[in-house]
Amino acid sequence: VNWARSQGQGISSDDQFFTNPVVKGYYKSHVKAVITRINKFTGITYRDDPTILAWELMNEPRCSSDQSGRIIQDWITEMAAHVKSMDSNHLLEAGLEGFYGRFAPQEKQFIPGFNAGTDFISNNQIRGIDFATVHSYPDIWLTGKDDQTQLAFLNRWLDTHIQDARNILQKPLLLTEFGKSWKDPGFNPGQRDALFSTVYSKVYWSARYGGPTAGAMFWQLLTQGMDSYRDGYELILKEIPLTTSNIINRQCRMLRYLGKLYARLRNIEKLKKAKAIRRSQWLNQTRG
Repeated sequence: VNWARSQGQGISSDDQFFTNPVVKGYYKSHVKAVITRINKFTGITYRDDPTILAWELMNEPRCSSDQSGRIIQDWITEMAAHVKSMDSNHLLEAGLEGFYGRFAPQEKQFIPGFNAGTDFISNNQIRGIDFATVHSYPDIWLTGKDDQTQLAFLNRWLDTHIQDARNILQKPLLLTEFGKSWKDPGFNPGQRDALFSTVYSKVYWSARYGGPTAGAMFWQLLTQGMDSYRDGYELILKEIPLTTSNIINRQCRMLRYLGKLYARLRNIEKLKKAKAIRRSQWLNQTRG
């Protein structure tokens, strides 16, 4: 938007990021430059790089001036096609927070009166969007509410999105941001531990029973010496309480075990199929 303004474009609102032809052209050029960039260390073009999991169209798109949701729906549709036209090797997601549109059922109106111009269902049903994302910041969205209320919100928020990813979208769901700020009044590490435990429990049981969610990334992991990036949500492993570290480590171990277990089961199934094929071939030969 600022690039376009500097070139004389009469842009009155940041929401025009999604509609102004010049701004959209800048965005497309920027995306092309990234996707076609060659890593100077490996010599591999980013679109061919197997170490890249996925592309995100943008972080937390919002267009509050359009309550219908059509503007962001059209923008995601256009930009998803643009990315896929250059890179069909990588997964793509939209960067959504998980808000439902104004016409969603009442039980999905988690924050009354709030409108982001997005819709978790329709935005993630767009062709080219390979998996859904959700963020969760109860301390921001429910400012002033007690811990019990915020955790109840978190439980319902996660349950609803996991169910919709499985039953409606039929796509994987990744919890790409969650956290608790130490800057909140009355903060203590136990509050953050409770939030992390809640999130990790939902993720584990979804993964355990073949659900759509098998991963969550807290916001944000830093190292010492990155003070300018501290926003209250940061975790620095050498500074956080042992209780928090233990919760994170335990989740890593449990998911790693599940991954190995499912890999073993897949190998067993492959072995059974291979044996069945060989047996069928042997029977055909003996009959011949």
